[in-house]
Amino acid sequence: MIKKRVLLLSEGFGAGHTRAAYALSSSLRKLSPNIQTKVLELGSFLNPKVAPLIITAYKKTVITQPRLVGMMYRHQYHKSLNRFTTLALHRIFYTHTKNVVNQLRPDIVVCTHPIPSAIISRLKRLGEKILLCTVITDYDAHGTWISPEVDRYLVSTQEVRNKMINQGVPAAKIKVTGIPVHPNFWEHPEKEDIRGKFQLKDMPTVMVMGGGWGIMSDEVINNFLTHWRDDVQILFCLGNNEKALKKLKQDPRYNHPNIRLSGFTQEVDKLMEVSDLLVTKPGGMTCTEGLAKGIPMLFHHPLPGQEEENCHYFTAQGLGEPITSLEVIVKWMNSLTNELDTIRQRRNEHLQGIARYHPMESAQSIIEMLE
Repeated sequence: MIKKRVLLLSEGFGAGHTRAAYALSSSLRKLSPNIQTKVLELGSFLNPKVAPLIITAYKKTVITQPRLVGMMYRHQYHKSLNRFTTLALHRIFYTHTKNVVNQLRPDIVVCTHPIPSAIISRLKRLGEKILLCTVITDYDAHGTWISPEVDRYLVSTQEVRNKMINQGVPAAKIKVTGIPVHPNFWEHPEKEDIRGKFQLKDMPTVMVMGGGWGIMSDEVINNFLTHWRDDVQILFCLGNNEKALKKLKQDPRYNHPNIRLSGFTQEVDKLMEVSDLLVTKPGGMTCTEGLAKGIPMLFHHPLPGQEEENCHYFTAQGLGEPITSLEVIVKWMNSLTNELDTIRQRRNEHLQGIARYHPMESAQSIIEMLE
């Protein structure tokens, strides 16, 4: 039997978009042996010298001027990428996209970032016959995701679907599937085995994540957490931020048997499984991974825009809380040290509640389109 080809396109503006693409790739292959997948960060693939420079510039803007990022997000909220913008992107950056598509001959293109979605939409306007599915990886519906040429949108919640309908997207094109995360996050292996593998103790455990980029934007919170190092095990995951990792390793406050410092890891799912609290920036993917694990979350410094929307959603669902002051940290550390059984019981109840989410819904929807 000839295998169906699925081309998954992302961009490196934050790690979450590409994680979603790989999660879908894994789920598709798990569901069907007759599917082969290819994941590309399109800009980096087509322009390996230019793309990292642009991504680095964007990253610096996010870190140093978050208000500017939020202002741009709000200004463009109801606007899709117009034809002039997509033409400019295509000419400057994506001139060989058509060649990539013709060479790989996918049966469907799935985009987990708005820019490749807009570029493939432009190819469709120019006459290319491409089945296009766009997966929105946040708990909001920004206008840049929206193009008339998209055949189906996969979105996180009914609220996002309603927002898109209000922006003129036909309801029949939108399916609520949840944000795809790797199947490993929906599994719950024995905690004792994981603790043994990572040489961790069975004690209250906090996991601190800075995202794939390792943006640890609040040293005050990180340093404050070390006050509980005698009673709480703290796992700092700094992503690709080697500079921050080196700095913490040289700080005597972090040199303690109950503090673990690590860089990028492919085993976040296992570390979440044995943690009792997640302290993180509210990226769409990280929040959804935390949702799958049922772990309570504390959110620090959400970026204006989609991270704020993610924070609002998970707070409203009772799955997270913003760190509005250090008193929030104190409250949770006291709960972990004095009421750990209650926290773990509440987590088990959350896990039963989220059983209604179908972890493979996004992948199944893509398979339906192929059929």
